[in-house]
Amino acid sequence: MTYPDWILEEVKRSKAGLRDSSSRNTIGDLANARLHTVCDEALCPNKGKCFSQGEATFLILGDICTRSCRFCAVSKATPEPPDAGEPRRVGELSKKWKLNYVVFTSPTRDDLPDGGAAHFAETVRELRKADPAIKTEPLIPDLKGDMKALATILASGPDVLGHNVETVPALYAKVRAGADYKRSLGIIKAARRMRPNILTKSGLMLGLGESENEIDNALADLRENGCDLLTLGQYLAPSRNHLPVERYLAPEEFLFWEERAEKLGFKAALCGPLVRSSYRAGTLYRKARRKMDSI
Repeated sequence: MTYPDWILEEVKRSKAGLRDSSSRNTIGDLANARLHTVCDEALCPNKGKCFSQGEATFLILGDICTRSCRFCAVSKATPEPPDAGEPRRVGELSKKWKLNYVVFTSPTRDDLPDGGAAHFAETVRELRKADPAIKTEPLIPDLKGDMKALATILASGPDVLGHNVETVPALYAKVRAGADYKRSLGIIKAARRMRPNILTKSGLMLGLGESENEIDNALADLRENGCDLLTLGQYLAPSRNHLPVERYLAPEEFLFWEERAEKLGFKAALCGPLVRSSYRAGTLYRKARRKMDSI
């Protein structure tokens, strides 16, 4: 694989962070707490930068996914039952790290009757129990469109509800086997209707073959369905067995889309080659709150 210079340089800077003592402490704390991170499982290029700052995005409900999306590095097999002690350990480690904003996600768990909703809700509650001031952002799967399961998560009172559409509708059959674009939009729309005080968030990967018009239409769809926060990042193939990158977008193209998102009415947007759903999530949330408070 041949990467553009702007991606190689940023990844090098991030990897350098893994040699930092803070990164080693982060890795050790995660191992001792028996917790997974999406940073590891999804081969995130920002891992070194975040670990060196004592930050990580927790991956709850195990590290095995029940779907076979061709862009994702998370393992596909038969998952284990939920670990009842996991939400408490997420709360305890977040308190130890003195985090004020916590993002956590999960593999898709179609094997569970509620898609893992009760486990998400318990994680929010345990984080608040550990520190009432912590802001929480569960990044959830589509729950097969189960509105009761969604209501369970929202009732726990997260500050942001994240669900990624990942790509434009024309690419779903190739990129997101088992997922449905309209179902994902429906999750965001329902969250806005059920709990209008909770911000909604979504994101897309670019470089999979989508056109500019398709990106623009997807952003318009997200706004129409009540999405408040947006992330756009470059798709990077985890291995040769995953979908290939069709195009690398230059940094200035991401800047264009960030400005476009704000014109479309998103309360805050973060767009860049190595931006991922949880990257600088707290900063994005605070930017949106400041904008809302100024109105």
